[in-house]
Amino acid sequence: MHSAATAGEVSLHTENGIGTLTFYHPSHNAMPGIQLQRLSAAIQEAGTDPDVRVILLQSAGERTFCAGASFDELASIRTLEEGKAFFSGFARVINACRTSPKIILTRVQGKAVGGGVGIAAASDYCFATRQAALRLSELAVGIGPFVVGPVIERKIGTAAFRQMALKPNDWFDADWAFQKGLYQEVLPDMEALDKAIHQMAMQLASFHPQALAELKRVFWQGTEDWDRLLEERAATSGTLVLSSFAREAIAAFKQK
Repeated sequence: MHSAATAGEVSLHTENGIGTLTFYHPSHNAMPGIQLQRLSAAIQEAGTDPDVRVILLQSAGERTFCAGASFDELASIRTLEEGKAFFSGFARVINACRTSPKIILTRVQGKAVGGGVGIAAASDYCFATRQAALRLSELAVGIGPFVVGPVIERKIGTAAFRQMALKPNDWFDADWAFQKGLYQEVLPDMEALDKAIHQMAMQLASFHPQALAELKRVFWQGTEDWDRLLEERAATSGTLVLSSFAREAIAAFKQK
């Protein structure tokens, strides 16, 4: 486990072929740069571990799956290089999920915002509770969902992605996410959520690993250029976050 009071924690626990990857941050499971680095590294580690047959990605706590980018870190960005480096962290997490040979199940127990929606969309199969509403808030703070855009649009379609991106102050509930295909299963509570995930994870762990790896390759066919694409998108966000509009909007958001 990696831990620090301000950076959060990422842990990987393997049992019965299931690699459970848990992230935590005291600020609603937000994602500062170091946390993004740790998460992408842990996904890669689980992907190459022969004892891991399926990956379960989850966050700690009950109320929020992931609050997205750390606003403290966004406010501290001063150069294009810093901005691109920060947003590239989300690109690395998405690409780690995409290129992992293991099927990734994601447990969304509560709200997901911005980059958190991207992480959910980067999984292969997503379980959620009825409390797991979604919001892409980026446009409201002077940037946009550029890095997470391709993976969200791939899951829910262009029209639904536009709806989320252009209404950054609106929450989209779990039923909407289920109808659009971002969530594959929506459960009434945490107990039902964990039971359903465990059953599927155990079943997947019993299947032929090579067959699962080949199926995973099929799922993500057509995304081979995403290393370059998401890096370009990170540069776009890194540029916009330096604008006076974004600086004022982020400062105002932090004061709420």
